[in-house]
Amino acid sequence: MFAIVGILVVFGAVIGGFVLEKGHLEVLMQPAELLIIGGAALGTLLAGNPMHILKGIAGGVLGVLKGSKLNRARYLNTLRMMYRFLNKVRREGLLSVEQDVEKPQESSIFKSFPDFLSDSHATDFVCDTLRMAITGGVEPFDMDQMMELDMEVHHRESALPVSALSTMADALPGLGIVAAVLGVVITMGALGGPPEVIGHKVASALVGTFLGILLCYGVAGPLAANMTKIAEEHNAYLHVLRVILLSFLKGAAPMIAIEMGRRAIPAHVRPSFDEMEKGCKGQPAGEAAAAA
Repeated sequence: MFAIVGILVVFGAVIGGFVLEKGHLEVLMQPAELLIIGGAALGTLLAGNPMHILKGIAGGVLGVLKGSKLNRARYLNTLRMMYRFLNKVRREGLLSVEQDVEKPQESSIFKSFPDFLSDSHATDFVCDTLRMAITGGVEPFDMDQMMELDMEVHHRESALPVSALSTMADALPGLGIVAAVLGVVITMGALGGPPEVIGHKVASALVGTFLGILLCYGVAGPLAANMTKIAEEHNAYLHVLRVILLSFLKGAAPMIAIEMGRRAIPAHVRPSFDEMEKGCKGQPAGEAAAAA
């Protein structure tokens, strides 16, 4: 949401300043220049990236426009879910959650937290780790190494769409110059005509450079920067899950493991201890009874 507001502020400030200086808006309406720049930018994306990165760019931009979902409420729900899950393991053993891990979409615990299930990577991260724990014979240190490797791979993959979008943003000023040069070529062909016609063509050529720079620094660049921050936020979310799982696998009581995870949550979205305790103890009586 803030990304949309920011883009509107950029265009509003630029166009508002232009109008205040007695500029004519119709001069900026140059569909041909926009076609050259936009089409060439899209072409560079298609030529330089495979399909999965293009899908990542589309998904990342949509994620930026919708805003981050990793807020305080999401983290609190995750702590409640993991507390409930770990309590079941502590009471009934790891084998009791085998079906939950194998079919998370059908799990009575996971189904109570649709925001977690909607995050396929986080769901796989938790279920794959617990699947290895159920199999047995894997030391906590090795489990931690596996989770760290998973996080590193995910972080690298999430950085690829950002890099591709940043590359396109860097190319936009150059593509604006291409559009401007083409406008100058057209202007040279009109030499000898009425001055107002030549002036209009020169203005059209300059609009190409203006659009390239504006789209680079006012739209594509900020979107790429926001995508980077969202990827880092998701990596921090996986780190919280990693801390909870590792603490429990090392023998910590469910509430201790959850508190360890809470301490790993970024400060601006971290629930307080009271919020966490009330949220966890708000589980059904049978679930909440088995704390440490």
